[in-house]
Amino acid sequence: MVDVFADAINKIKVYENSGFDECMVNSTKLIRAVLQKMKENNYISSFEEVREEKFPKIRIKLSKKINDIGVIKPRYAIRLEQFQKYETRYIPSKDFGLLILSTPKGIMTNREAKQSRIGGRLLAYIY
Repeated sequence: MVDVFADAINKIKVYENSGFDECMVNSTKLIRAVLQKMKENNYISSFEEVREEKFPKIRIKLSKKINDIGVIKPRYAIRLEQFQKYETRYIPSKDFGLLILSTPKGIMTNREAKQSRIGGRLLAYIY
């Protein structure tokens, strides 16, 4: 595994599309922060960290509300005035879906970043 974050997002997408109720992914601070944003916006039901073996994992309860999710590579650095460009590129319509980005103030959605008037680096999209 080279990109643990991309593997986790891809696994969520595959399990959601296959109709599973839950999935297990590797645990990192970035993945936990992104999952928290997904939970706040009702894309997943819940998640919990589990220590089964040597490395911690996260058990995610899926809510069947994800149409598509993906990692944005390369991780574009965007300024406040560039949000519209990337929203139209990755999200199908206005107010339907989220961009998740890393900012100096932590992991935020595009709506929170616009409200805080801060830019960052794009990580993922979800709708």
